[in-house]
Amino acid sequence: MSEAVRIESLSFRYASSERWAIRDVSLSIEEGEFVVLAGPTGCGKSTLFKCIIGLIPQMYPGQYEGRVLVKGLNPASTPVHRMAQLVGLVFQNPDNQLFALTVEDDIAFPLENLGLGREEISARIEKALRVMGVEDLRRRSPFELSGGQKQRIAIASVLAMEPKVLILDEPTASLDGLTAKKLIEELTEIRRSEGITIIISEHRLDLILSEATRLVVMADGKILASGEPREVVHELLETGEESVETPKVARLAHSLKLCRGGRAPVSVDELATLILG
Repeated sequence: MSEAVRIESLSFRYASSERWAIRDVSLSIEEGEFVVLAGPTGCGKSTLFKCIIGLIPQMYPGQYEGRVLVKGLNPASTPVHRMAQLVGLVFQNPDNQLFALTVEDDIAFPLENLGLGREEISARIEKALRVMGVEDLRRRSPFELSGGQKQRIAIASVLAMEPKVLILDEPTASLDGLTAKKLIEELTEIRRSEGITIIISEHRLDLILSEATRLVVMADGKILASGEPREVVHELLETGEESVETPKVARLAHSLKLCRGGRAPVSVDELATLILG
């Protein structure tokens, strides 16, 4: 398996701040991974995402140190429009990405800017709508859709660019639990069917860790822990780290001393297996 993203001793401080937003961050992500980035608000997650796609340092001035490589390209010196074809970024608020009169026009806009032919654009729109299960919304105005529908359209518009890496910044923040769970399941299926590397920041770890290949925990601009989710959760529980809210099932298993082999369950099914032996 080859490397999708490599981050080496990365630090960044915004020009308007004396505080480092991220400090000495190093991380390697393999192709096809589903990486969950967790940590309190202001810990540096969004800044790290901007570095991976190249918005930092190209559009945000400040002090930049270290290096990022995405499929061999350096986002700091590669034109942002080229990086957008390699790395797709979905913002927390889908309204920041939707602006056209119809869903179809929203998805078509970046493709037209790439200069793609009409047939190619049409084919990509069809596939993106199908993958996200929103074919029936293509003629609708984005502004009359529900929060969950808007988020799916925002993801579809990014998927149409056919990125190798998909980054989602708190995509379930404005969604109810059921809608959020369905979205996570859809992202998991996209990863499996399309072979895309997914990096997602998320507070509600109960929803997502059973699908993740890696959990990365950040605090104060640094990586606090990184590894297999069940092992990282167990480590957080053992050390009493409170910067991240661990899954309820993991906390219950830990309090009942059911954790085995330095791992904690991250789903109800996993907890049931431990209890039933």
